[in-house]
Amino acid sequence: MIVIIFGVSGAGKTTVGKLLARKLNWHFLEADDFHPSANVEKMRSGHPLTDEDRWPWLERLREQIKRSLAAEENAVLACSALKRKYRDSLRVNSDVKFVFLLGDYGLVAKQLRHRRGHFMNPDLLRSQFADLEEPEPDESVLTIELGRTPKELVEEIKAKLDA
Repeated sequence: MIVIIFGVSGAGKTTVGKLLARKLNWHFLEADDFHPSANVEKMRSGHPLTDEDRWPWLERLREQIKRSLAAEENAVLACSALKRKYRDSLRVNSDVKFVFLLGDYGLVAKQLRHRRGHFMNPDLLRSQFADLEEPEPDESVLTIELGRTPKELVEEIKAKLDA
């Protein structure tokens, strides 16, 4: 199984994803590691990515998901997956589950201010919220509301996924 933890930058995808992977003894994958250097530089300089920028990155992620599933390696992937068409691209089969970290702008901005050592320019948070397409009921996404500790979020995810 692949569990994709998604949401805007600063929502806690990596923190929650790593903790969940550790708790389940699964592999952890960071979607940011799959970005071409041009995308990283663009975000670092404060320019939001376009769909055109994102498609090669999403294809790399899709291929990694396929490899992990073929090898029967369970993994947690931290990935923004802001738009439905991105999630649809990553959902290669029913063994891919999505968990949406939902938080309002103020809460996520506060979390983002405390983050260190990440290339994402905090000024891009508004563009992240502008691009975000919250999941529709037919997407079968588990939505987890932020505002609690990462450990509490992971316990809720684990219980609801029955992992």
